[in-house]
Amino acid sequence: MVKKIKVLADNQVARNVKESTQQIWLAGLGAYARAQEEGNKLFEALVKEGESIRSKTRKVADAKVAAVAATASGTWDRLEQMFEERLMRAVATLGVPTKRDIDTLAKRVAELTAVVQKLSDSQDGARSATKAVAKPVAAEPAAIEPVAAKPARATAAKKPAASKTASA
Repeated sequence: MVKKIKVLADNQVARNVKESTQQIWLAGLGAYARAQEEGNKLFEALVKEGESIRSKTRKVADAKVAAVAATASGTWDRLEQMFEERLMRAVATLGVPTKRDIDTLAKRVAELTAVVQKLSDSQDGARSATKAVAKPVAAEPAAIEPVAAKPARATAAKKPAASKTASA
């Protein structure tokens, strides 16, 4: 009987080991199936989170770039303004007229041209009215005397005569 109990105990241990092994195997298959199912969901969730982080990072980077660009632009504008001021001082020192001076002169010339044209047109009108009213006067033909051409002057330089002195 002791042998029977021992055999029964060995069979029960073997059955327990076999059942445990099957349960472990089934648990592994279940874990694998769940991991496969959850893995796709987890992968998609990770991709979405990565896209979110990328957009946040891009916004921060764009803000930093904009800040640096604004600083650089302000610095460039100040540098350009300083250059223009120094150039204008140098040009003023040399007495070179500025664009404003030239524009003012051009405007004044245009105004004066218009005034001259107006005066010229009014004088032409007055002359034609005077000619129409005045009687023509017969003029005697003037005797035209031929003008004698003047001979060209010779401008050759005369050499002074060298005086020779006798030395004794």
